[in-house]
Amino acid sequence: MEVSIKDIIKPENLVYQKSSLLTEKPMHYCPGCTHGVVNRLIAEVIEELGLQQETIGVTPVGCSVLLYNYIDIDWQEAAHGRAPALGTAIKRLLPEKYVFTYQGDGDLAAIGTAETIHACNRGENILMVFINNGIYGMTGGQMAPTTLEGMAASTCPFGRDPERDGNPLSMTEIVATLPGTRYVTRQAAHTAGAVRKLKKALIKGFNNQKENKGTSFIEVVSTCNSGWKMTPVQANEWMVENMFPFYPLGDIKDK
Repeated sequence: MEVSIKDIIKPENLVYQKSSLLTEKPMHYCPGCTHGVVNRLIAEVIEELGLQQETIGVTPVGCSVLLYNYIDIDWQEAAHGRAPALGTAIKRLLPEKYVFTYQGDGDLAAIGTAETIHACNRGENILMVFINNGIYGMTGGQMAPTTLEGMAASTCPFGRDPERDGNPLSMTEIVATLPGTRYVTRQAAHTAGAVRKLKKALIKGFNNQKENKGTSFIEVVSTCNSGWKMTPVQANEWMVENMFPFYPLGDIKDK
């Protein structure tokens, strides 16, 4: 008996499908980049929560700026590092909307440090998604505030030296100490289990806005295999062995 693909892919057999919020534009990320996985999860969460018409995303400069090409919701581009300030304005003007920022470590933890700290300290009722790959990915692999001690980058080819360059900055632990943050967590997306935990965290981050109790902050420890000069597999292994000990995964604050 001949079996067609329609017989195999029946609704009752379907376990995964592309989110309807994802556009048909091809992603521009490097192969193996964590951004693509996180983009997909955000689309899935917004769709599953039924928030497509109620969500406004804010993306600044860096690889994160590409995101508004891929998810069919309302978007606002921000100047470099200013996404939390713009997200604050949008949420205050349109408090019924679900507002989130999507930022890299060079953006959120360097040029945008002040905006990050003050938005979290005020307890703005937004979700901040922080992609931490320990490097400036889009602009050539320069050292970022999150670059690990001894980690090589284009501006420190022999590794980060704390005496010369300062220590790596743990933004997630810093914002967890601020009274305005409600939910602060650090997750990853390198395995199926990690993806499930990250999706659960994103759902909580969006749902927290319903209760208007402060800022939700989700860090995603990520890879930049092109900037790290590694294959995707090598980058995931290096992340587990080197990034996770300094940036341990799990909830830091959930009040």
